[in-house]
Amino acid sequence: MTEHTTRPTRTLIEDIARRAGAIALEHFQSLAGLPVERKGHLDLVTEADRAVEQFLTSSLRRAFPDDGVFGEEAGETAGTSGRIWVIDPIDGTFNFVRGGQNWAISIGLFENRRPVYGTIFAPARALMLSGGVDAPAQRNGMPMGPLPPLDFAQGATGIGWHPSIGTADRIELIRFVSDELGINVRFCGSSTLSLVDIALGETDGYLALGDSTWDVMAGLPILASLGVSHTIDWDHTGLDAKLRFACGTEGFLDKVRPLLKTIAVPA
Repeated sequence: MTEHTTRPTRTLIEDIARRAGAIALEHFQSLAGLPVERKGHLDLVTEADRAVEQFLTSSLRRAFPDDGVFGEEAGETAGTSGRIWVIDPIDGTFNFVRGGQNWAISIGLFENRRPVYGTIFAPARALMLSGGVDAPAQRNGMPMGPLPPLDFAQGATGIGWHPSIGTADRIELIRFVSDELGINVRFCGSSTLSLVDIALGETDGYLALGDSTWDVMAGLPILASLGVSHTIDWDHTGLDAKLRFACGTEGFLDKVRPLLKTIAVPA
């Protein structure tokens, strides 16, 4: 185990996520008076986003003063170690603003150009997941079991797209899943929780058009510890990139690669 995935460090990151969740819940429980700004169509920024990100950044910098932090709102705080904590203060902001439970705090460690560790906390669902390289996945402190085998007869995939994605690509994604795969679709409005759905065995994969790195940096290493892969080429992907990718078992990825050849490259 590396120094960043030992039990004390896992406990530390989970504690930071839990305290950040308490901040978010205070805002969530007083939505009636919560000011909301729009930075783009359906892309909402709230006071809660900023408060949670500020807490995460300051907490991680205190705990790991040599590491960098890269966040959705504030951008990158440089470090000297080469390691970067990539954070999303509230993924699923639209759900959050509408009073839904599908939102989460995401903390992922990016090291040697790879996601190596992640913690996800969904406060409204009292759900904590963590894990990564040399750190077996845990759910609320308990080891997670193996995922069920892929069965397309009762298959399902999560999907997600950024508001900037064109209608043609959205339609092609849905057409492919419906006609070529013949499986069900789940659109939960949170990339982080779409990855959690895979970890919990509720879906078999995730297809994303336009996700940001902070949306997935925590979920991908947790899934990797459960044998789930993805199609992102990190050697040629910056932290500011918009991602078009698939995530799932190798059997799932084999099935969706024809789709990725069609819509994986932005027009």
